[in-house]
Amino acid sequence: MTPPPSPPPAPEGHAPFWREAGLSWPRPSLRAWPPDAHLALALLAAVPVWLALAVWAGPQMRMPVGLWAWLSLVAVQPLLEELVFRGVLQGQALALLRQDGRPRRLGPVTLANGLVTVAFVLLHLRAQPLAWALAVLAPSLVLGHLRERFASVWPCVLVHAVYNAGFGLVAWLAQR
Repeated sequence: MTPPPSPPPAPEGHAPFWREAGLSWPRPSLRAWPPDAHLALALLAAVPVWLALAVWAGPQMRMPVGLWAWLSLVAVQPLLEELVFRGVLQGQALALLRQDGRPRRLGPVTLANGLVTVAFVLLHLRAQPLAWALAVLAPSLVLGHLRERFASVWPCVLVHAVYNAGFGLVAWLAQR
């Protein structure tokens, strides 16, 4: 039995799709010590948000009920959303929206990150009231920044999972 043929090389000046989609291992590594300051700040910034949510909206928050709801909130949703939004959409937008070989920017944010953030907010608007959907705007920009900083979706999946876990924990504690 002959091995399958290797994939053709990417066209000149283009990365392979898996790399554009951010499926490569992050650089610098997530295991680096001390941790990347941007990643650490993204994780630590969630704590005051969770505390504010507990005070401001705790009783109105929907708590995940059952193991499957928790798995969906903490594992499935972050993985799928980040693969689609930060991986495929932002990866392709970064590849397409370049000027002089560099990502086009709107101030400190790349155009790709801004467009994907709008799509991310619209996705959340489908299932949540306007204020809750808009609440994902800042975290989406942070996740987009991490995707570009590490050239990988995996830090985004990690941070998104931590954000969702904290959100679910706050909702659970508020119901107690």
